[in-house]
Amino acid sequence: MSSTDAYERGLKVRREVLGDDHVDRSTAHATEHTRDFQEFITRYAWGDVWSRPGLDRRTRSVIAMTALVAVGHFDELALHIRGARSNGLSPEEISEVLLQTAIYCGVPAANSAFQVFQRALEEDAA
Repeated sequence: MSSTDAYERGLKVRREVLGDDHVDRSTAHATEHTRDFQEFITRYAWGDVWSRPGLDRRTRSVIAMTALVAVGHFDELALHIRGARSNGLSPEEISEVLLQTAIYCGVPAANSAFQVFQRALEEDAA
């Protein structure tokens, strides 16, 4: 399988999970310094890992949200909360995932995650 195939597959999955608006913004704002990174994450994260058959996208979203809470990447968490909704997780299920992170990632991290979650819900409702 070629690198081009992985990129095209990744672009399709990335658009399905994160939405055309986000992907179009990310690619439109790429510069000569960030373009290679955008292509890298599209090819490897979305084209290779998110496209594997071993887990469904709902499960991948749960894992992504948990990992982002664990390492404190809350800006990226908002994006993946929206992606989880695209992948079929309900707000109640996302809340359960974040509650579970309080046990394994810490209450302060989960507190921040719930704040991000609430903002994402409010922005999506507007």
